[in-house]
Amino acid sequence: MFQPELEAMDRERLDELQSERLRETLRRVYLNVPLYRTKFDEAGFDAESVRSLADLRHVPFTVKDDLRSAYPYGMFAVPMRDVVRVHASSGTTGQITVVGYTAGDIERWSDLMARTLASAGATADDIIQVAYGYGLFTGGLGVHYGSERLGATTIPISGGNTRRQIQVMQDFGVTLLAATPSYALLLGETALEMGVDVRDLPLRAGVFGAEPWSENMRVQLEELLGISAIDIYGLSEVLGPGVAAECASKHGLHVNEDHFIIEIVDPETLLPVPDGEYGEVVFTTITKEAIPVIRYRTRDISRIVPGTCTCGRTFRRMERISGRTDDMLIVRGVNVFPSQIEQVLTGIPGVAPHYQVVLTKRGVMDHVEVHVEVGPDFAFDEIKALERLQRHVRGEIASALAISIDVKLVEPKSIQRSEGKAKRVVDLRDEGGA
Repeated sequence: MFQPELEAMDRERLDELQSERLRETLRRVYLNVPLYRTKFDEAGFDAESVRSLADLRHVPFTVKDDLRSAYPYGMFAVPMRDVVRVHASSGTTGQITVVGYTAGDIERWSDLMARTLASAGATADDIIQVAYGYGLFTGGLGVHYGSERLGATTIPISGGNTRRQIQVMQDFGVTLLAATPSYALLLGETALEMGVDVRDLPLRAGVFGAEPWSENMRVQLEELLGISAIDIYGLSEVLGPGVAAECASKHGLHVNEDHFIIEIVDPETLLPVPDGEYGEVVFTTITKEAIPVIRYRTRDISRIVPGTCTCGRTFRRMERISGRTDDMLIVRGVNVFPSQIEQVLTGIPGVAPHYQVVLTKRGVMDHVEVHVEVGPDFAFDEIKALERLQRHVRGEIASALAISIDVKLVEPKSIQRSEGKAKRVVDLRDEGGA
């Protein structure tokens, strides 16, 4: 499913394709989506005035609250008789957001996910274990349809039943795993408890997404599972998985620019930043039929990776997500993302890559403490060794983040494992304690 006629087209042709598709999308949403018609009119924006991609910066942004206010079907650009599938976000940060798909959307999504899996080296000869959740979450069915489009053997096991997952991996000869990185880590640890060395199995690759993860986490997964770990990216409001993916070079995620326009903007000024600078990721869909989104503010922090890729693809690359603006912690004036803490912890011998950032109140002040599991071989009852490790972890975090954060070492397996997205931040400030 590598499509060089699309993925390696020259930039001038790609710009023309994006501009044409953008103009058509803007016309459609103005005519069919009341929210966009109101936004455009209030901003004095004429959808017919767009002549090039540079004009996109004059279009109003879309935010998650727009989708929430239109719940459930107010953002749809087609009648419900044309909608063949509905998915929704988890709603963990508020009311769920609903997205729909036409038959054409499902076809394009399947193609994009087949393209994503192919970028990880998958072929029709692979046996793919889909351990993302099925249901309203887009991950499971998104990867599933892509795997079938690729012609691979697809195992729709979903999340959970971790020991059974290992048994299936062994017995069915699985060659590629699709899961969140935190769940993939749990699978590897559970396999060791069962006396199974995954490195001895046919498994050779994994496609991991749905949560930010660090480069050090990649190294740990590759060593634990004996695989090549590939980062993939998507979000339900834009499509689901299939928006961007790493290739074998693992130096940025290629955005599928024949279907999406990416911008990086300053989250404060909302002005575009130059390539190479960090900012908030903004996406515009240019082929979706059921629910197109225009300049959707994802809240994800990344940057455009400058230069060209050795794989031959000409689509621009975005760096792996470093965090989300709504997950950012401000500790004594310093901006801190949980993924930065993870990057530090996964490089320290003696601690496990399982942690939580716990927010509490001390008087009127916010207090931040990182709970970190020690490694399974660490003698937790040796007080002096524990104190030395605690000081070391605190020092490494302070050195990397230029801020001192309290650290509490906890026993192995004491931090709750997730079979989906890991919960990295626990906010107890309204409860008055830890």
